[in-house]
Amino acid sequence: MTQIVVLPHVELCPDGAVIEAAAGESICDALLDNGIDIEHACEKSCACTTCHVIVREGFNALESADELEEDMLDKAWGLAPNSRLSCQAIVTDTPLVVEIPRYTINLASEGGGHKK
Repeated sequence: MTQIVVLPHVELCPDGAVIEAAAGESICDALLDNGIDIEHACEKSCACTTCHVIVREGFNALESADELEEDMLDKAWGLAPNSRLSCQAIVTDTPLVVEIPRYTINLASEGGGHKK
């Protein structure tokens, strides 16, 4: 199991958290499995930016983002050089420190123009 330190987030985990994740699991799934209710509006299909995280430590141990993820990240609020979509970032055996940005942009509902 790999340790993930989640920095404090006002709404999702005010005190921060230290969680364990299995290698091969996405950061998003690890957060959700440990009661940190990160938004994932596109159901983890790399079609929005609501699960955007900033990997403060361990970024280089993650596989590089693919072109689709890079394109989506360009639309994320608070983009940083070490930003990833947590649904696409797969945990290895290297410990991580992640920050969940304060705000998110829901491209799945805001930019889709879907009307019912």
